[in-house]
Amino acid sequence: MTTDRVESEITDAELVRRIGVGSGEGADREAEATLFRRMAPRVRLYGLRHLRDAHAADDLAQQVLITVLQALRAGRLREHDKLASFVMGTSRMTVLDIRRGAQRKERLMEFFGPEIKTSFEPTTVLLDKKRLTRCMQSLKERERAVVVMSFFEEETGAGVAAQLGVSEANVRVIRHRAIRQLRGCMGVAA
Repeated sequence: MTTDRVESEITDAELVRRIGVGSGEGADREAEATLFRRMAPRVRLYGLRHLRDAHAADDLAQQVLITVLQALRAGRLREHDKLASFVMGTSRMTVLDIRRGAQRKERLMEFFGPEIKTSFEPTTVLLDKKRLTRCMQSLKERERAVVVMSFFEEETGAGVAAQLGVSEANVRVIRHRAIRQLRGCMGVAA
C-alpha cells in the first residue's frame, strides 16, 4: 500500500483523534505530517486569493497550520469531522488579523508619518577606509579574526568559537573588546 492511498483513507476525524491523543513526546508525527500535506494547499490557495502575495500566502499557511496543530494537540476541536471547516475558519480569522494590523499601521503612519520622517532624516556617513584598515591592523590577531568572521563572513558565535577553539562566551568577550577598540580608534562615541 502506498503512502498516498493510506493518507486518503484516513478521515479527518481519525486524523484529529490521532493528533489529540498523541500530544507531547508521544505525538503522532505521521498524523501531523498528513494534516500539513492535506491542508496546506487549501490554506495557501485561500491566502493567495485574499492576500494576493505568494510569500504572504506561504506565511499564512505556516501560521494557520501551527495554530491548528496546537489546538488539536490541546483537544480544542469538539467535532472531529469538522477539521476542514476549522482550518478554513482559522485561515479567515488570521487573514482578518493581518488586515487589521495593516490598517492600524497605515493609520499610524498617516498620523505620525510626517513627524517621523522629519525626525529621522537620513544622514550620510562616509567611511574612512584607510583609517579603518589601520584600526583593524592595530587589533591583536585573535580579535581581528573574530571581527572578520563575525561581520564580514557573517559566521555565528558558535561557528567562530569552533574555528578558533574557544568558547562562545569567550568569542563574545573578544568581539566586544575589539569593537570598543575600533570605536575608539575611529573616533566614534560608544
